[in-house]
Amino acid sequence: MDGSLEKMVDPTLAEMGKNLNEAMKMLEDNQRKVEEENEKKYARKDIPGPLQGSGQDMVSILQLVQNLMHGEEEEETSQSYRLQNVGEQGHMALLGHSLAAYISVLDRERLRKLTTRILSDTTLWLCRLFRYENGSAYYHEDDREGLLKICRLVIHTRYEDYTLEGFNVLYTKQPVIYISSAARTGLGQALCNQLGLPLSCMCRVPCNTMFGSQHQMDVALLDRLIKDDVESGKLPLLLVANAGTPGAGHTDKLGRLKELCEQHKMWLHVEGVNLATLALGYVSSSVLAATKCDSMTLTLGSWLGLPAVPAVTLYRHEDPSLSLAAGLTSSQPVEKLRALPLWLSLQYLGHDGIVERIKHASQLSQRLLENLKNLDFIKTSVEDELSSPVVVFKFFQEYSNRDQTSHAAQASTIQHPIISNEGHIYDTFNQWLGEQLAQLVPASGVDVVELEDEGTCVRFSPLMTSAVLGTEIQDIDHLVDCLKMKIPVLTSTLQLREEFEQEVRRTVSLLYIEDLGWPGLGVVRYSYHSDEKNDDKQEKELEKINTELLKKLNELESDLTFSLGPEFGGQKNCVYIGMVTEDLDVSELVETIAATGREIEENSRLLENMTEVVRKGIQEAQLQLQKANEERLLEEGLLRQIPVVGSVLNWFSPFQASPKGRTFNLTAGSLESTESMYVSKAQGTGTTPPPTPTSSLAKQRLPGQKAFKRSLRSSDGFSETSSISHCDDLDRLDQRPPNLSPGQEQGSLEMERAEEQKEVVQAKTDTEDIHSDQSPPDCTKAEEQASQR
Repeated sequence: MDGSLEKMVDPTLAEMGKNLNEAMKMLEDNQRKVEEENEKKYARKDIPGPLQGSGQDMVSILQLVQNLMHGEEEEETSQSYRLQNVGEQGHMALLGHSLAAYISVLDRERLRKLTTRILSDTTLWLCRLFRYENGSAYYHEDDREGLLKICRLVIHTRYEDYTLEGFNVLYTKQPVIYISSAARTGLGQALCNQLGLPLSCMCRVPCNTMFGSQHQMDVALLDRLIKDDVESGKLPLLLVANAGTPGAGHTDKLGRLKELCEQHKMWLHVEGVNLATLALGYVSSSVLAATKCDSMTLTLGSWLGLPAVPAVTLYRHEDPSLSLAAGLTSSQPVEKLRALPLWLSLQYLGHDGIVERIKHASQLSQRLLENLKNLDFIKTSVEDELSSPVVVFKFFQEYSNRDQTSHAAQASTIQHPIISNEGHIYDTFNQWLGEQLAQLVPASGVDVVELEDEGTCVRFSPLMTSAVLGTEIQDIDHLVDCLKMKIPVLTSTLQLREEFEQEVRRTVSLLYIEDLGWPGLGVVRYSYHSDEKNDDKQEKELEKINTELLKKLNELESDLTFSLGPEFGGQKNCVYIGMVTEDLDVSELVETIAATGREIEENSRLLENMTEVVRKGIQEAQLQLQKANEERLLEEGLLRQIPVVGSVLNWFSPFQASPKGRTFNLTAGSLESTESMYVSKAQGTGTTPPPTPTSSLAKQRLPGQKAFKRSLRSSDGFSETSSISHCDDLDRLDQRPPNLSPGQEQGSLEMERAEEQKEVVQAKTDTEDIHSDQSPPDCTKAEEQASQR
């Protein structure tokens, strides 16, 4: 490319292209030197500094831009982001901005010719590409600015004296702009603010409720609204329709809406992502009707993956003076240079390249839709299964015929709470599903969308993301594989939520917290029972116990996730349990939580009681030691207390006194004498501490088996005979009468032995009777032996 730039006639253009290539290579290079990293550690780039007087070269400035772009990558470990894939076509768009600055310094005549050529070429290409005949184009940065200019054009057209009298002419007939309830959020208010109109000039048309798509505008209701406004003296001005709603990607009935607009002399404006399919060979009839509308807005930057290119509004109007008054055209040549980045990018891609990118996005959506049809518990919401650029799906567990009957019977008693709770729970689960898929497969570009009827759903709109993120077919397959792994987790968690709630409510020391916004098994709190009247102290103790409980649960070897809940909007002093699998033992989980909480509470109370016992023990020990000193003085006598006399007396007649002290037994909470310690040189035998109680809830797990998992029991390790004999021995032991004295126990043992001997003799007798015909002498001999025994 450098060789082709050198062959160009204008050396300035060659230098501009070369500098742009070098700048892009430098900005896209994430490799930094060690010295630059060390300098960055001590430099605060986020704080503005003074402007250097000597100035900086281009390399230093670009290095600063690179540090600002990539300097926070290390700090954003929690949230991974993906930079837009800027290819050669992106470089052409960026080059267009540089060329626009260079072309603007040309003389007026050259600038006029050049801008006219660029504007006419780009408009002709777009009109042919998107099947919009005899159209004009307005290029704008904000995608709402084109609709704003169209509204001003319609006002100038319908109010002839608007140019002279301004807003005074609007008093006689108030203009009305109709938009769908499925339109972009805040679109109507933005139009009213920019046009200086009251909000009463904006009419929101509801979508279908009985027939057709629930995301399409209700044409019959729109007709009634227009007639009511005409009867009340208002002027229907403009209708904003959707060829692909922002949420679900559905297309309004543009053909019927166009007929209705012609009937009431209204302007029809269409916008939406489905307009991109007009460039394909096969176009659905609903989208093809958009070619007959009065204006449409195209966002080519996201469709083709072009950075910093303007949006385009194509329109048809015969009066150029009104277009100039509305701001759709300009006499300034510099403003016409807005189309230059798009002009360069379209030439670089060509007609086939543009169609191929849009076709690739449509194929991605069809690939995902085909895979979603084969998945259970996934409900899709698409307008046309054959060609739908936007795929919206959600997790929804449908009931079988038997479950549906029982569920309907249960819902008939408390219909509204169940439906409301189920809706919130499914919204929470789908929110979690969308976030997980976007994190696992960032190249897919899936996001979470809130729809009015369906609730929270996962949306895949490749026309808006695939060109930017470089989405391929293997990314869709990976997305489907991740979805298959998440569905069993969602179904298991949804089924075990009710069981978990029942188990927690049956447990005395646990309190179930209903949080419909938590995507997981549920929320539980260990209830702390205390006679303390101070609420602040009790709240601190509750927080301490639940925090320690959370720490203990996370130390267990399990697949569950325990947390304090969301950062904002969660309950305090609770343990939040995340998603689970089908092999979870809910009863063991709840019992473990309760036992761990009780253990923490007992330890806390033991520490408090021990503090009080130690304090009282110290006071008692001081009193006993003082009393012992007084008794020792009485035993020694008064003379021994005199300094000189006492020494002589002790030398002639030593006084044998054993040292007396006190020890405090923490286990028994009592004071004991130290005489035995000095005699035996060891601690006296006191109350032995009780053994540490072990929880009866701890199950014997197999090697490698994690906690809270159901273990599969099998009897392959025991034979049938050994298992039966073992069970018989256990039954005999269980049938022995309890609490027998040694004599009674000895007597019972002798009786059991006698009964066993009788059984053996009887068995031998039966056996010998069977063989009596074969060996009579042996039978007689056996009888004699039996009698001797």
